[in-house]
Amino acid sequence: MSENVNQENKQEQENTDTPETQPQQEPSPETAEETFTVTRDQMEKMEQLAKELETMKDQYLRLAAEYDNYRKRTTKEKMEAYGDATCRCIAEILPVIDSFERAIEAECTDESYKSGMQMIYTNFIDVLKKIGVTEMEALGNEFDPNLHNAIKKTEDENFGENTICEVFQKGYMFNDRVIRHAVVAVAN
Repeated sequence: MSENVNQENKQEQENTDTPETQPQQEPSPETAEETFTVTRDQMEKMEQLAKELETMKDQYLRLAAEYDNYRKRTTKEKMEAYGDATCRCIAEILPVIDSFERAIEAECTDESYKSGMQMIYTNFIDVLKKIGVTEMEALGNEFDPNLHNAIKKTEDENFGENTICEVFQKGYMFNDRVIRHAVVAVAN
């Protein structure tokens, strides 16, 4: 009977040993090679996946470049729209500046009135300068059809050939853009 009990205990021990409780054995080199062997189908699948990855990477880079170009283009368009709107607005104000200049040059007996007009004109010009609007210096400069509008040619020995000798209407620029061309007379 003791033999039967011993055998039963042995069988129970064998049955209770699970892979977790059994000591793990190192895989033999033959078994390791078998686990890392790649079939031809698997190699083809990996190559296909690598190609797909490369295609996706290329598409991503193109999309990123397109977005960067879009961002730069819209920024440039916004700046141009701002410049166009500013130029149109200033072009409408320039006749008022011309009127101020004529009013300041006119004869006036009331000095306080004249100095008040001069202060308003000065403030007006200062605001325009802050925005980026500047008056073109034309008198004595060489005639440039991109900046000046010549309405008269005169014989004047005091000025060299193709030099502006008289300004009828001042020209103005916004940064590097012409708002209004200077109306001038050119010496021969």
